[in-house]
Amino acid sequence: MDLATLLADLPDDPRVVVTGNHASPGHLLGLVDGLLPAYRLWMLNAQRGIPDRDGVVLETPFVGPGMRRSPRLRYTPSRLSLVPRLFRTTQPPDLVLLHTTRPRGGRVSLGTEVNILPAAIEAARARGGRVVAQVSDQVPWTFGDAELDLEHVDLLVEADEPPVPAAPARIDDEAALIGEQVAARVGDGATLQAGIGAVPDAALRGLVGRRGMRVWTEMFSDSILALELAGALDPDVPIHASFLFGTPELLAWVDGNPRVRMIRTETANDPALIARNPAMTSVNTALQVDLFGQANASRINARIHSGFGGQTDFIVGALHSDGGQALMALRSWHPKADCSTIVPLVDEPVTSFQPTAVITEQGVAEVAGHDERSQARHLIEHAAHPQVREELREEAVALGLA
Repeated sequence: MDLATLLADLPDDPRVVVTGNHASPGHLLGLVDGLLPAYRLWMLNAQRGIPDRDGVVLETPFVGPGMRRSPRLRYTPSRLSLVPRLFRTTQPPDLVLLHTTRPRGGRVSLGTEVNILPAAIEAARARGGRVVAQVSDQVPWTFGDAELDLEHVDLLVEADEPPVPAAPARIDDEAALIGEQVAARVGDGATLQAGIGAVPDAALRGLVGRRGMRVWTEMFSDSILALELAGALDPDVPIHASFLFGTPELLAWVDGNPRVRMIRTETANDPALIARNPAMTSVNTALQVDLFGQANASRINARIHSGFGGQTDFIVGALHSDGGQALMALRSWHPKADCSTIVPLVDEPVTSFQPTAVITEQGVAEVAGHDERSQARHLIEHAAHPQVREELREEAVALGLA
C-alpha cells in the first residue's frame, strides 16, 4: 500500500495527529498535506514551518510558534496528563504520523518524542485509523514506552531527516542569579523536573555540585546532560522523561542509552506517580504571578500563547511528595513587555496557583503554608521589582491583603 491509497481510505476532514515539539516528520507531513485537501492537524508545541492554509484546522492543547496567532487555531484547554483522554472522547484521531528510527527486530523507536503518541496510536487503531512512520537513521534509539512493535504501523516512509536541534537557552546574569537561588534550595538526592527556558536551565546547571540526584520529568534538554557529566545524577536510577530536545551532543548521548527511560504522558505526568519521588522538586516559570499566588503561564492579552502543559501536574505532584517543593522561577520585570511580572491580580486565566515559593532575581518569596497576607507581603518584599513595590502595597490594601 502506498501513501495515497492509505489516505484515500480516511474519512472526510480527518484528524491527523503528528509528532510535535522538535521531532516532527517534516517530509511525511508535507506529503500528507499535498494529498489531503482538508484535514485537522493536531500537534503539541508545533514549530514553525507546519502547514497553515485554508482547509487545515490547527488543533492543540499546547500552542507552539508554528500555530501561535494563526486564525485557523483551535485551542483545547487541558492539563497534559489528561490529553490522552481527548483521543478516546472528543478528539479521536484518524491518522497518526510518527518520526522513528529504522526497524530493528520487528520494532521501531519513537526516539526523542513519546509524550501522548502511544495513546494516539491506540485510539487510532481502536477505531480503524491508520499509523504511518517516517523512518530515519538520524533518530536516536530510546527505550521504554518509545519502543513500538511494527504490527501497529501501517506504512513506513523513508526520509533521512534528523530531529531539529535546539540550542540551549541563553543564560544571562538575571537568569543565572535566579538559578542560583533555586539551586540553593535543592539538596542531594532530590528528584528534578524543570520546564523550558533560560531560568529552569540555569537552575538545573546550578546543581552540578550535588550528588545522587534523580530525574522524573516531562521533558529535558542539555542541562540534564551537564548534570550527568558532572556526576550529579544517581547512576543506579533511570532518567525518566516523556520527550526531549537539544543539541546533537544530547541526541548522541541518549541514543541506545539504557539509563534514559522514555515514558508515556499518562505515566510521566500522573500527579500520584510524581508524588512518589523523594524530594520531588518542580521548577517552572510564568508570565505573571499575583499577590494571591496565582500564576498565568499561558496567555498574553487574552490570547493563548502556550497552554497548561505539565505545570499543574508537576506542581500538585511535587507538593504531595515527601520533602517536595514546587518552585515558580521568573524575572521580576518582563524584558519585552517592559512591566512587572508580580501583579496585584492576574488579568488572564490562571494556569496554576499556590507554589511553594516564587523566586526572582530579587529574592525568594515563600508562599505555601503562609496566610494570604503573609504571602502577599513576601511577594512584594522579596520577589517584586523595587520600582513597583509601593504600588503593590497600595493594591494589597485594596484587595484586603494588608
